[in-house]
Amino acid sequence: MLWSKTSTENQELFFENEFGIRMFIKREDTLHPFISGNKYRKLKYNLQAALTQKHHTLLTFGGAYSNHIAAVAYAAKISNLKSIGVIRGDELKDAVAVNPTLSFAKHYGMQLYFISRNEYKHKTSSEFQEHLKHQFGNFFLIPEGGTNTLAVKGCQEILTKTDADFDEICVAVGTGGTLAGLINSAKPHQKVLGFPALKHAKLSKDICKFVSADNWQLIEDYHFGGYAKVTEELIRFSNDFKQKNDILLDPIYTGKMMYGVYDMVAQGYFKPESKILCIHTGGLQGIEGMNQKLKTKGKTIIEI
Repeated sequence: MLWSKTSTENQELFFENEFGIRMFIKREDTLHPFISGNKYRKLKYNLQAALTQKHHTLLTFGGAYSNHIAAVAYAAKISNLKSIGVIRGDELKDAVAVNPTLSFAKHYGMQLYFISRNEYKHKTSSEFQEHLKHQFGNFFLIPEGGTNTLAVKGCQEILTKTDADFDEICVAVGTGGTLAGLINSAKPHQKVLGFPALKHAKLSKDICKFVSADNWQLIEDYHFGGYAKVTEELIRFSNDFKQKNDILLDPIYTGKMMYGVYDMVAQGYFKPESKILCIHTGGLQGIEGMNQKLKTKGKTIIEI
């Protein structure tokens, strides 16, 4: 069964430091070749609900290189469901063939519906939801990024009993669902640190809808300019990380989080002898698209 795997390996990282800190990474990227990391967790109970409610179509939202769009397309295909992706940016309509994420989604049967960036801002309004129902009929709605109560339930399964001896849990943050799941399943002595990939994300209120514990914090200093923005320094860090640990990092989420954790260790943020667990949330499918953009600018690319 697709959802039979419940735990992943914690790999200790090559990490020299003067504080006696040990760092591990949970290889959620190995859960599934096409529905990896937190997308696997977020879709697990959403897919079950859609099938139980006898829906035939999934509808969701995303941008040009969305991990979520790719994962929903594949998950729907193997679940014998139709899928619709509402895509941010109507200028992308003629670029599907050269966009690795959108061409993947189309290949696995997703109907792509392109709207302007201004329209996309109103995607959660009741008026736009009614428009979608009129356009496509009945569907099971999954929010952008996949975050809802069912997604948080799935993400609560990331941590297992064997993770109880870690002091800090670190994870990249997009819409906040993965972080919320980790907060709910973390032990009282553990602190959960979320690293937003978006500038001025303002996620605290959204996360508080799903959690009651207060053993968490957003670290907002490592977005590298905003969503999908990267620097030469970040790319070089990711390539060095892969060389030393044989682990590929995506540049949008996990790469930024790992850079942040390393930097915070160097600054003395963590207590000496701490044991840190970082969550690899997958997202590797987006590297091809990022490398396309980097090549056109003559920049260093991510080594695969």
